[in-house]
Amino acid sequence: MMNMTLSTRTFSTRRQFLTTAALATASLALARPAIAQAKPRVVVIGGGFGGVSCARTLRALAPKLDVTLVEPNRIFTACPFSNEVIAGDRAIEAQQFGYDKVAGNGVTMAMQSAVKIDAAARSVALADGTTLTYDRLVLAPGIDLRFDALQGYDEAAAARMPHAWKAGEQTVLLRRQLEAMEDGGLVVMSVPANPYRCPPGPYERASLIAHYLKTRKPRSKLIILDSKDAFSKQKLFQNAWQELYPGLIEWVGLSQGGKVTSVDATTNTLVTDFLQHKADVANVIPPQRAGRIAAIAGVADRSGWCPIDPVSFESKQAPNIHVIGDACIGGGMPKSAFSANAQAKACASAIVTLLAGEAPAAPKLINTCYSLVAPDYGISIAGVYAPKNGLLTDIEGAGGTSPIDAPPAVRNQEAVYARAWFGTITGEVFG
Repeated sequence: MMNMTLSTRTFSTRRQFLTTAALATASLALARPAIAQAKPRVVVIGGGFGGVSCARTLRALAPKLDVTLVEPNRIFTACPFSNEVIAGDRAIEAQQFGYDKVAGNGVTMAMQSAVKIDAAARSVALADGTTLTYDRLVLAPGIDLRFDALQGYDEAAAARMPHAWKAGEQTVLLRRQLEAMEDGGLVVMSVPANPYRCPPGPYERASLIAHYLKTRKPRSKLIILDSKDAFSKQKLFQNAWQELYPGLIEWVGLSQGGKVTSVDATTNTLVTDFLQHKADVANVIPPQRAGRIAAIAGVADRSGWCPIDPVSFESKQAPNIHVIGDACIGGGMPKSAFSANAQAKACASAIVTLLAGEAPAAPKLINTCYSLVAPDYGISIAGVYAPKNGLLTDIEGAGGTSPIDAPPAVRNQEAVYARAWFGTITGEVFG
């Protein structure tokens, strides 16, 4: 991602424009090709920001399409802003959304898990025995956690050392552990190597946990054990930590021995090549891969993620299957809710065009990623992406980060923008 620092004035104008423009691109297929088949069938698997956005955009662009959304859960719990839940500043209910409005758009809801995909027959088998056929299939399965990637860390260990990287019960568990910890306790976070969902997410979490400790348990400390030496918005975060939380946060990068090689859930111990860290509260974020249905469909490669054509988001490994959101290999475009929403709209437009027998145009996609360092202190990074050499690539000079030397009023305004963005995107997707 780009790391160009903008002036405060330029930044403010750009931020407002990018946030508004990206969420307005549901109308990006203004020229709606006539679809030859009377009622083509599109099945979308995954009811998060990507899947729901794609299903609703398909119906908006081509009302004759038969669109089915496959999602086993009746309530979606959003990851953006879930770090505020962990820090005690937000209720988990504020993260939860239903699908009533989605069905009201003419999308057929199949509240089941997809268990098998036959790419040759263009069919999806559901857990209840139902089979859905499709002309085009969209996978938006999000991530799965790789419980086989870190010695000692499995689903049982996660009940004691929560990852909280899928919002819901784990989010609440980590919050309760922080609340129960005595003042003077030690919180230890483990952060994986790239790629993973929401690159700046662990550092926002560390910031908000630090804010909780500073205001409620000031004798406590937080250690971040990181499997890399550089991370998104690093200078912005570290400057803010020095300003807001001096002596409270210790970040240990890869070259300093920060990579966690194993954990012991019975003693809450995280082990690196150099030290053992016994935590009062341990937040272990493990390596990740595309949601399981991607491997079942044969669209994930050896990396565990899904290579796609950056114009249509069609899988490079299976025809007529498209992959969007966290599960796809997005090149320079990060794995975020904003990215998933933008990719969903571009994918929907491409599918409508392909069903009409035409070639889709190359998209330009926007992502803006906000992070809260404190409830009233926001920072962000933005980028614009276009297909190049088979990948989505940053357009040089089109994005950037928050100003490094911004005054408190700008940081406060970014926090306001962040909350406005969340309200806008959840209203658009689920409202």
